[in-house]
Amino acid sequence: MLLIPPAILVAAAVMAAALCVALRPLLLRYALARPNARSSHKVPTPQGGGIAVLAGAFLALGMALWLSPVEAEAGRGLFVLVLATAALAAVGAWDDIRPLPASLRLVLQAACVGIVLFAVAPELRLFPELMPLAVERGLALLAGIWFVNLVNFMDGLDWVTVAGILPLAGALALAGSLGVIDPVTGWLAAALCGGLAGFAPFNRPVAKLFLGDVGSLPIGLVTAYLLYRLAGAGHLAAAMILPLYHLADATITLLRRLARGERVWEAHRSHFYQQATTNGFSVLAVVGRVALLNLALVALAGLSIALPELPYQFVFLAAAALLTGLLLRRFANGPRHG
Repeated sequence: MLLIPPAILVAAAVMAAALCVALRPLLLRYALARPNARSSHKVPTPQGGGIAVLAGAFLALGMALWLSPVEAEAGRGLFVLVLATAALAAVGAWDDIRPLPASLRLVLQAACVGIVLFAVAPELRLFPELMPLAVERGLALLAGIWFVNLVNFMDGLDWVTVAGILPLAGALALAGSLGVIDPVTGWLAAALCGGLAGFAPFNRPVAKLFLGDVGSLPIGLVTAYLLYRLAGAGHLAAAMILPLYHLADATITLLRRLARGERVWEAHRSHFYQQATTNGFSVLAVVGRVALLNLALVALAGLSIALPELPYQFVFLAAAALLTGLLLRRFANGPRHG
């Protein structure tokens, strides 16, 4: 059983890479991303690499489930998750080719998140003693919608999604192998990690292929589900620490834009990682720092699991917040000279 997650990861990476090669000529013709106010690229680049990431991940996961059958309930849950993810990918593909109105896009996203929340993980409760079920479900729905969008918002620089999500998914794959979360959730994390690993060479600066909304939105959904499972296993602090850079950058940026009265649904270059490139950081310097921070967050999340006492949870959360805040400040101020 310990060999299954790495086997899934390798298979997903190989299939995702092969699909990137196969799909790129088609995407060059029909899904070209042209530079706009949000873009960090200067030449038209094909988008839609998320198709390869998701297809590679789910094909590898399906093979693992076929070779190593799991409980029927877990299998049904994954099937529904794949359907909801595919539906959200279709919304993203539509938006990539012909942009949807923001209100319709939000409704469709909410429907996909709701399917996962109510059909795939109906038994999960994070705060059963603090709030009624309806309130908790409502908050979880809002959190899921926000996470889907924040991954999309943060996918504005070569390799930044790989630097943010790949370490997180790898950590959760390991958590499944160690019994921290259920094994099937760990397999899903390994599949996502492998899919992103196979896509990474094509998104290396200067990127030859982008994820597109067809990739970033469903990757946000799968990541949110993985973190929800981790929190539901009694590791809320770890679930908050792992995505902290993406969460902080996107949330602070959104609040600042709201405070300035900006139209938050329009393209912009206000994220801290975007400010960093404007302030003189190279793309590799930005994504390298994001990746290093995320590895540190993985370590802090692991410590929070190993030391579950409440005082330690606050210590590790505070350390994660401090490291994240320091990087955001560095990005906002630019590199030091002299």
